Amino acid sequence: MQNIKVKSLGPIEEADITFGDLTFFIGPQASGKSLLLQMIKLAADKPYIANRVKNYSYVWGTNEDDNLERFFGEGTAGIWNKRTAIKIDDVPYHKNSLLPNKPGSETGDKETVFYIPAQRVVCLNYGWPRFFSDFEDSAPFVLRDFSETLRKYLDMGFGHRQSPVFPQSPERVNGRLTDSFNESIFRGAEIMVEADIKKRLKLNINNVSLPFMAWSTGQKESMPLLMGFYYLSPKSKGRRADFDMVIIEEPEMGLHPEAIKSVILQIIELMSRGYRVIVSTHSPVFMEFAWAFNILKEAKADDEALLELFNLHKDTTNEALFKGVLNEKTVNTYFFDNVDFKVTVKNISGLDAGDADPAVAEWGGLSSFASKANDIVATIAANNG
Repeated sequence: MQNIKVKSLGPIEEADITFGDLTFFIGPQASGKSLLLQMIKLAADKPYIANRVKNYSYVWGTNEDDNLERFFGEGTAGIWNKRTAIKIDDVPYHKNSLLPNKPGSETGDKETVFYIPAQRVVCLNYGWPRFFSDFEDSAPFVLRDFSETLRKYLDMGFGHRQSPVFPQSPERVNGRLTDSFNESIFRGAEIMVEADIKKRLKLNINNVSLPFMAWSTGQKESMPLLMGFYYLSPKSKGRRADFDMVIIEEPEMGLHPEAIKSVILQIIELMSRGYRVIVSTHSPVFMEFAWAFNILKEAKADDEALLELFNLHKDTTNEALFKGVLNEKTVNTYFFDNVDFKVTVKNISGLDAGDADPAVAEWGGLSSFASKANDIVATIAANNG
């Protein structure tokens, strides 16, 4: 999937999105970002989704509205109305595409889009991922599926009593990335699997073992995100299975700006493995990165500029992380502009502070407060001078 065009889907009146190697979705709450991200997953992976649902004794049947609610959650069928039109790479995607394929034509468990949902912390029920069927019917498919994937991943022996889940050895996970998460989030702690009675993750630090509910907010939010990154990063250094695209919703939740920089480094690692990544965010830190990246790319800067941007010294590991990123990768940004509860999606990839369009100049509103504060302070300082 290279492009998606949407008209009249939920609150979204119109969207025309071409994906870069990294694509940002920004905009206020309830502007349709999650809806569109989930639609991308549904359009790309419907046969996988239908099989997954049926494997857990749920119905994927002959009613499109029922299937919409099975995927998006209870009460969501109305997002697709009589005016709704969707095109994937200029090919119409009709509502009847939600119906089961003809017998023998399903593509089984092939999955091309890995989705890390915003509600990911809900997956870790007291420190261990929940079963797919443990969630209420109102829970969207992407949350259930992500939790089930993590549960199976941990159950297959990823972590055990003798080996920490975090940190991993440099042979398993890029050492620079482990160091970054350790410095900004875990602060020397180890994450272990306790399995005396019931499996659960525990955080060990300074001879104290803490259950999941006693972790900091940032540690709780980042753990399922980190596990998703692990899952996508096989030892082969390439991509996992058939995955082409990774969707990450609001990875900044609960994190300090320095920790958000660690997440950006991990996203760059995913890009270097060949994944295309879509991130929805409310954090200006991601926009600062996108702005700097595109200016450096236009200036034909070398990879050392990224090392400097992230305050990393020049060595083999760090150079490998950024190799070819500026020359070969693209970063696009789309703003979900919500006016009177009708959303139009704008391409604001330029992020030019001098642009006549406030959506571009103010980075979809993420820089507007800082700009206003600077203007007021500068004016007062000049008057008092």
